[in-house]
Amino acid sequence: MFISPSKYVEIHDKSVDALQRRAAKGLYRTARKTSSNRAVDNEEEYPFKENIHKKTITVLSLFSGCGGLDLGFEGDFDVLEEAVNKKINPDWHCINSTVAGWKRLPKTRFHTVFANDIRKDGKIAWCTYFEKRGIESSAYRLGSIVDIVKAHKNGEVIFPQNIDVVTGGFPCQDFSVAGKRRGFNSNKSHNGDTLKTNTPSAENRGQLYMWMREVVEITQPKMFIAENVKGLANLDDVKSIIENDFRSVGGNGYLVIDARVLHAADYGVPQSRERVLFIGFKKSALTNEALQELSAQNVHPLYDPYPPQTHAYTKDGDDLMPPTNLSQALAGLLEPGKSLDLSQQKYSKAKYMGKHCQGQTEIILSGIGPTIRSEHHGNIEYRRLAEEHGGKHIKELRSGLMERRLSIRECARIQTFPDDYEFVIPSNGETKGVSASSAYKLIGNAVPPLLGYHIAMRLEKNWDLYFGGN
Repeated sequence: MFISPSKYVEIHDKSVDALQRRAAKGLYRTARKTSSNRAVDNEEEYPFKENIHKKTITVLSLFSGCGGLDLGFEGDFDVLEEAVNKKINPDWHCINSTVAGWKRLPKTRFHTVFANDIRKDGKIAWCTYFEKRGIESSAYRLGSIVDIVKAHKNGEVIFPQNIDVVTGGFPCQDFSVAGKRRGFNSNKSHNGDTLKTNTPSAENRGQLYMWMREVVEITQPKMFIAENVKGLANLDDVKSIIENDFRSVGGNGYLVIDARVLHAADYGVPQSRERVLFIGFKKSALTNEALQELSAQNVHPLYDPYPPQTHAYTKDGDDLMPPTNLSQALAGLLEPGKSLDLSQQKYSKAKYMGKHCQGQTEIILSGIGPTIRSEHHGNIEYRRLAEEHGGKHIKELRSGLMERRLSIRECARIQTFPDDYEFVIPSNGETKGVSASSAYKLIGNAVPPLLGYHIAMRLEKNWDLYFGGN
């Protein structure tokens, strides 16, 4: 709840002038401008943490898609109140959202200065959203990472200077358990076409992480974060190969921490989604103590770059919260026919094909959701099934609600995208839009923003510990 500065100082014994001067400088994350004055959130008994002398941390994003990981690293978006564990993360000074039951995550120190993907619809969705946040569309470079790196090597100015972090969820279809698991021997090229030869190539889709490695070599960031499906960690010795390839950047210049699989439901995401993370640090940028600690066989918890678990899904703990469930995640959404939100109006009309097929199950509102896949039509799970198809939401069905698959907005909610992110964007004259089918794919390909935020906040908290500073 926002109150006036005068009311805030009355409660907390502060000077109004001092409070307004500091708020105007952006030192209180609680402050929001209202008219010509400032309003301050009274939920906390103290101002939010200050950012005096805290330098912006620049991020170069690869395989960006619609920006799930980018949004997580930027922060400043709404999440469910049940998704925030104040005991584990007391420094997450959230404020009330304009919608009851939701919280606004604070802005991080990270700022995206470059994004890239081959998908045109990804760029349209990304730019439509991030332009509203003050990031110009020119920051997004459309095209294959292979072609972009080659253009750089041919002398074209591509990448910004002084990059602190490189992030990227390199294509995962070739490592996914749901796919054919060709891995490094993918039969798809870097631009998605089928290869005419079966000979493995550094330009096939299964080896695009090597081109992310090239970007790390070019930009020399302080650290990088690479993300992929859990299946990669279980496919032969792929994980160790990728780790060793990244370590060799700059002549063995990067310290790569042992990759770890994170389950999204352990972090307040209402979804069964597991992803493997590769985290690397530039050795010459680390303090001597940080280099020693991060090089240890068992990294001390203080230096551990992976975020601590906050919700009790894969394991229990005294301070852990119950997993966020779908009833909470989907609360307040109107049925498609009654909603004004285009992303809620749209859902797959593919008919029920039988339980033996993928995507023919019904969600359980009291539990977490299924993995939101980069699929469309018949592979999208059902919000509710008819009784003859085994539907369990009897009360809803008998009240007249119809059998249907999850809407685009419902999939976005399960992925923890905020409702102000537009996924279905109509074409406007010569300006192309994003179709419902494309929106499903973009959402399914994304990193859940809330999971990305956990990663970002852990790194922000440890940034000066790793690299020194005020």
